[in-house]
Amino acid sequence: MELGKSLSATVLLILCMTSSANGGNILVWYTEASHWINMKPVLETLIDRGHQVTVLTPSVSLFMKTNEPSRFRYEPFNVSFSLETIEAFMEEFLQFSIYEMNQMSYLQIYIRFMDMMKTNVQVSLKYLDGVMKSDTTMKKLKEGNYDLLLADPIYPGSDLTAEILGIPLIFSLRFSIANNWERLCGQLPAPPSFVPAAMSKLTDKMNFSERVWNFVFYILQDIVLDNVFWKELDKYYSEVKGTPTSACEMMSTADIWLMRTYWDFDFPRPFLPNFKFVGGIHCRPAKPLPEDMEEFVQSSGNDGIVVFTLGSMVKNITTERANMIASALAQIPQKVLWRYRGEKPKTLGANTRISDWIPQNDLKRMYLQA
Repeated sequence: MELGKSLSATVLLILCMTSSANGGNILVWYTEASHWINMKPVLETLIDRGHQVTVLTPSVSLFMKTNEPSRFRYEPFNVSFSLETIEAFMEEFLQFSIYEMNQMSYLQIYIRFMDMMKTNVQVSLKYLDGVMKSDTTMKKLKEGNYDLLLADPIYPGSDLTAEILGIPLIFSLRFSIANNWERLCGQLPAPPSFVPAAMSKLTDKMNFSERVWNFVFYILQDIVLDNVFWKELDKYYSEVKGTPTSACEMMSTADIWLMRTYWDFDFPRPFLPNFKFVGGIHCRPAKPLPEDMEEFVQSSGNDGIVVFTLGSMVKNITTERANMIASALAQIPQKVLWRYRGEKPKTLGANTRISDWIPQNDLKRMYLQA
């Protein structure tokens, strides 16, 4: 890591935490779905602290809308596919992760997962084409005089762009599968004897067989990602730079990794100085609940409430599944707030209310203050 870049990144990170009239000029890499939802409050705070923020935005996106009013500036770029293509892929992935996975063997899951990873990589590279293969976009970025690039690495290419622009790179992420990026690229120590791989369902208290499975889980995920992710990125990066290039080594050039969690929420493990815990960085002060929702929640009494959602990407489900979920929720004593946009299920219980959007932050703050 170059000393100059490291110092620049550190200074700008400190500026993010303090008020400043002379802020930095920050470029933000494109992302999607919950990753974008989490990023937006951070960008608003950067602007509040006096920084100028420019967001790279693809012409096709489910969540990044350049026509919406915003305090930060958008830098749009074109992509060569339609919104329907993205929606179809997202629907296929959600069906697999929510419903199909529970009915498959480990071998079937891995085969299906690898197929979907291959599709995901190709989609990601088409996004990257819109930046790297556009002379107009690259010219604008080089003329932007940016001080650093802030990115969620879920979409590749930010490291390559940061090198081309000659600016520091800061990652913001929760984790990667089996901590592949953090371990292999960020050089984060992960002894399998006591550091459970992300998504392995293990804890740091493992018996011998669990430690063996943890070790195998690391290896299996590394094999999958190497064959369907890193090889494709290595080829793409090498073509852009004109010399053999490792995408993982490019990722290792990130000056700071901002981990969106608290250290005491994770299991004990070694960390490096450039890995910083920033859990709750996207949170905002709670606002009063809508009157009808407040009344519904307060009527729960000592039983409390349940907030049920399938995430930012799931907008609808089949009628059969909706009725099955509603029937199950109707059998619990708590009042339930369910984020659901489809037709009202026939089996919906009196204890359940469906809504297009649930202000989870406001609900949590209300109960913490109670």
